Order: sequence, then structure tokens, then C-alpha cells
Amino acid sequence: MTAAASAAGDQGPDGQEDEYQPDPRRWRALWVTLVAGFMSLLDVTIVAVALPTVQHNLHASPAQVQWVVSGYTLTFALALVTAGRLGDALDRRRIFLMALCGFVVFSAACGAAPDITLLVVARLAQGLAAGFMAPQNSAFIQQLFRGAERGRAFGYFGATVGISSASGPLLGGMILALVDGQQGWRWIFYVNVPIGILAVLLGRRLLPRSRQSGRRHVDVPGVLLLGLGVLALMYPLVEAESGGLGRLWWMFPVGASILTVFVRRQYRLVAKGTKPLLDPRLFTTVRGYAVGAGVGTLYFIGFSGVWLVFALFYQNGLAFSPLQSGLAVTPFALGSAGAAVVAGRLVGRFGRLLTVCGLVGVICGLGGAALLLRFAPLDIAPWIAAPVLFLGGIGGGFVVSPNITMTLRDVPVDMAGAAGGALQTGQRLGAAVGTAALPGLFYMVLSNGDDYQGALVVALGTAIAGMLTSLALAVFDWRRDRRIRGTHGKCTEEVANSPMHSRQS
Repeated sequence: MTAAASAAGDQGPDGQEDEYQPDPRRWRALWVTLVAGFMSLLDVTIVAVALPTVQHNLHASPAQVQWVVSGYTLTFALALVTAGRLGDALDRRRIFLMALCGFVVFSAACGAAPDITLLVVARLAQGLAAGFMAPQNSAFIQQLFRGAERGRAFGYFGATVGISSASGPLLGGMILALVDGQQGWRWIFYVNVPIGILAVLLGRRLLPRSRQSGRRHVDVPGVLLLGLGVLALMYPLVEAESGGLGRLWWMFPVGASILTVFVRRQYRLVAKGTKPLLDPRLFTTVRGYAVGAGVGTLYFIGFSGVWLVFALFYQNGLAFSPLQSGLAVTPFALGSAGAAVVAGRLVGRFGRLLTVCGLVGVICGLGGAALLLRFAPLDIAPWIAAPVLFLGGIGGGFVVSPNITMTLRDVPVDMAGAAGGALQTGQRLGAAVGTAALPGLFYMVLSNGDDYQGALVVALGTAIAGMLTSLALAVFDWRRDRRIRGTHGKCTEEVANSPMHSRQS
């Protein structure tokens, strides 16, 4: 990535470009944030394999135990943009460390919960802490790295996202296999405690403080409007298992209306020269941000939902143990991890083309797995599906990491937290849609008989349809890039004069 390409993302709080001085501790600081990010994203999926044990041990209803997963996702998403803006306006190091401490405390509370009510409350608080941590990760990368190093750092970040999401079922199954008894599920939460404490101690030593100048303003009415809007959109989705989509459909238009009011308020604040919660110019003048957010949201609809579908298929349809179920999808996680690191080194050269190729790989991998699991003998199907899942994982590694880099590359440093929070909010919304819709379709097919293979094909086919939409958007952006630059995938950009110091298309 050229200096011109990254300069747009290297302004200080006052709009002037920073005199970049590489922090000698930047790579060690990055690993601290990646470990914390891994824990927070892992907790989205790792709990899923333990839900039957939790339900039996705490005498909970299916609707109650579902909130152990969906409640975490809900509060995680609600916090992201606000947390990112607070990190930009105050000190992202302070926000990160406070949130990490809270995550450790609430993880311990989850493990010690004596009943389902307290477990759900602790999970809600744990999700809120995770939501305050998450946007600081990408903001630290914007702050600490420039040029080609930034691409590499985002490559490691993308690998962390892919591994944490895909390896949750495996790690959860391993913990349950190692800790016998009905109380084994508690160690899924306890394992965060020593790792989190170590991350806090290292973070205090290695993470840099944000350099702030001028008035520190946070749009509190905007926080409330955005929170209510996101809540209205997500609540019916997290209640889907208990009929929430039918009972609460009216919340979708209400949420859309609230978010419309929020956007109009942000434009008014910009016109007055006041710092908004989420600057709308991110979507209109920062090159690639709007497209990247759309690609990520659509991709996560399929990416997040397929792991629950695979778990249901393997454990209920094929009577696999949680560990066996996790091992069956491990090839995807391995492929994603390796590819994401490589993609971080290549994104400066090939740009959006990596995302296009990656989406093709994921679609082929999931499609091939669906066909093999549908038509191959069931005693060998999971294992002959492993190579195509590995191919899908390689594709996934070329989606997440390059998309994050391409989306945030031109974002000014003093807006990096809010921009990262908005990007991840879209991903969380997509994940909520996927985790509600895909298992719902799976169960709907099963209601007509015990056709687990047919149910898997329908659910994975729907996930692929969402990814095809993401692919169409990525191809559009790639072709537009080629037309503008007149080259074939080089990440050379012209920085035009705009209020955001961003390249105009």
C-alpha cells in the first residue's frame, strides 16, 4: 500500500497528519489486543456445544438457555459504535483495559452462576464488556501501523476473527471432554479468567495512550437513538427460537425509523461543526467503507449461521459427541487461519480481488460439503467433506482480513474506533440474522420428517445465497477500482481534497 493510500487514514484528532514514529512495542501490543479479541469472539460460538448440558444442569427451559447465546450477541452489538466513539474521544487504552477487566469478572460470574437467571444476566454483562473491547482492536491497528505493516496487522486480526468463530465448537467440545461431569460447562467461562488477567497486565505495560486534543464530545442523544434502533432490529432475531419473528415483526419498521432519525441527527451535527457519534461521511466520502461494511454484513449472515447448522447435523443427526462435531469442522478453521495471515501480506498488491476470490472459495467449499454430506455414505461423508471445508476455510481467510483492511484503510485515526465499531455492528447484525434464520430453516425441514441431510442442504444453500449477494457487491467494487485506477488490482490510490482527506471515486 502506498503512502498516498494510507495517508488518508493517518490524521490526528485535529485533522492534521501525524508525524508517524513507529512504536517499538507495536507488535507485542497487537498480540495483547488479538488475544482479548479472540476471547470475546470465541465466546459467541464456544457456548453453543454446552447448551444441552447447561439446560439439564440448571433445569432451564429451551427459551431460557437460548438467551445464554443470544443475550451475549445482543449486548455485544449494542455497545460497539458507542464504545468505538468513546475510545476515539477519550483514551482507547483506558476503555480497552476497563472492558477487559469487566470481561474477566463477568466470565467468572458466568462460571459460578447457580441458576439460569444469573447466568443470563452475567452473559449480558459479559457481552457488553466484549462490545466495548472489540472496536478498540481495529483502532489500535490504525494508530500503531502504517503502510504494508498495517496490512499485515489486519491480516493477523482477520485470522483471529476467522479462527475464533470457526474453532468455538471444537474448543468447547475439548473442554467438555476434558472436564467430566455436569459441571464441566463452567470451565468454558473459567478459562477466560487467567488468560484475561495476563492480557490486562501486559496491556497496561504495552498499549499506547491515545493522543487527544480539543473538546472531548460524545453525542449522548445519538447513543440512545442508535442503541434503541439496533435493539429494535436485533431483539426479534434473538427471540426467533421462541417465535419472536412472528410476535415482534413490528419492531423492524420501528428500528428502521429510529435509525433514520439517528442518521439525520448525525448530518445535522456535522453541518454545525459538532463531532457526531458516527460521522455519516464515513459512508459517503471514505473510499471503500460503505461497500466493505455491506460485504462484511452479508458474508456474516452465512458465515455465522453455518456453525450452528453443522453442530445440529452432526450431534443430532449423526449422534456425534461435541468433540467429534468440533473436529469435523476444524479444517475450515485451519484453512481460514493460514489464509488470513497470507492475505494480510497480499492485500496491498491485489486489493478487493482477494475478497472476490475468497468468496468464490467459501461458496465452493460450503457447496461441495453440502453435496458430499447429502449424497455420500454417512459413515464416511464427514471425513471426505473435510478437504472441501479446508478449501472453504482458505476462501474465508481471504474474505475477512482483506475486507477489514480495504474498509478501514482510508479512515482517519481519530475516527478509527467509531468506524471499526460500525463495521462490527453490521457483522453482528448479519450474524444475528444468520444464527436465527439458518437453524430455523433446518428445523423447518426436519418438521416434515427426519431428513437431516435435506435440512443441511437447505440451510447451507441459504447461506450460500447470502454469500453470492456479498460476492456481487465485492465484484462491483473490484471492477470499479480497476476502472478508476486503470490497473489490475494494485492498491495505488489518489487522495482527493475532501473533509475526510479521502479518495473520491
